[in-house]
Amino acid sequence: MSGEAVSREAVGIVEVLDRTTGAGPVRVTTPAPREEWWRLAEEDPATLVTQTPTWLDSLCATGPFEDASRLYVFEGGRRLLVPLARRRGLPAWLTAEESWPSGWGIGGPLAAPGVPDEEEAAVVLRDLARRPALRVGVRFGPAAGPVWPAAVPPAFATEALTTYVLDLSGGFDEVWAHRFHGRVRRDVRKAERSTVEVEADRGGRLVGEFYGLYETSMVRWAGQQHEPRAFARLRQSRAFPRRYLEEVADRFGASCAVYLARVDGEPAAGVVVLSYGGRAKYWRGAMDRDLAHPVRANFLLQRLAIEDACTEGRTAYVMGDSRPGSPLAHFKEGFGAEGLPSLRHRRERLPLTETDRLLRTTAKRLLRFRDA
Repeated sequence: MSGEAVSREAVGIVEVLDRTTGAGPVRVTTPAPREEWWRLAEEDPATLVTQTPTWLDSLCATGPFEDASRLYVFEGGRRLLVPLARRRGLPAWLTAEESWPSGWGIGGPLAAPGVPDEEEAAVVLRDLARRPALRVGVRFGPAAGPVWPAAVPPAFATEALTTYVLDLSGGFDEVWAHRFHGRVRRDVRKAERSTVEVEADRGGRLVGEFYGLYETSMVRWAGQQHEPRAFARLRQSRAFPRRYLEEVADRFGASCAVYLARVDGEPAAGVVVLSYGGRAKYWRGAMDRDLAHPVRANFLLQRLAIEDACTEGRTAYVMGDSRPGSPLAHFKEGFGAEGLPSLRHRRERLPLTETDRLLRTTAKRLLRFRDA
């Protein structure tokens, strides 16, 4: 690599970038040493469960990916790590390096001590832009701060998304009284007066029953979206196969909670919640609407998961992405979650994303597909 010194250590390849900061040269190690990754995850208060090494390991165990993370060490003392997964088995110029691949949620850099300045952010993003991969992508969370969008090179295209986050400060009594909307409190009380029974498991025992509900949900989603059932099952099972859930539950252990609501002994609704540090993440939900909706089972599940997060000392409950104004966004807002901007940046040597979007739009038009 022109203008760079490169050495190989036990933990990976170490580069000294030819682009430096005012404080001096920048060293990059890839893959990032795991002990350093965990140290940064602990020191950065905004760390999400999806930014941990365990999340990358789950991804690599269920798909054709390998660790491509990059650790940047600045002379001024700042350390910055970008989690990245790379498709394995392809030459560099045909592969993708992303944080994360589609369907795996928010990645983005971890930094300590403190937040990076614009010069440091620019060094990292320019380094990513020069990678030989066909596509490089970084998905930032809502807590990433303004320094990153200000430093994005022109080579990157930006996609704006909305992530819903519930502030847990003050504890559950405060959240219940002042953040839950009145309609949600009424639905929770209705569920508590009904015959619904809820079980929470942190050992993977309920994974099978939850996935059965997910398969039931596939049929319902197909009807809502005017999508052939067979096509919906194929699409959803490829996007979220059972082994994906099993792998995450096994690797995260007690940090992966499956809440299951039963009505007259039958599984009616379920949610999966992952936790790390100060944040809990509502990851997946599914239900048998005929059983769950009359007793408002989903509202009770969310209430219990949020209360557990408060008891565990979490400061935020991340409810994932939704389109503002959609029924799902309305559901999340009922619990007091706020829609926050969350950006994805991509650099592509060929228009892969635009081509994919056009193909999907054409297919949806032919199927008279309706986004739920």
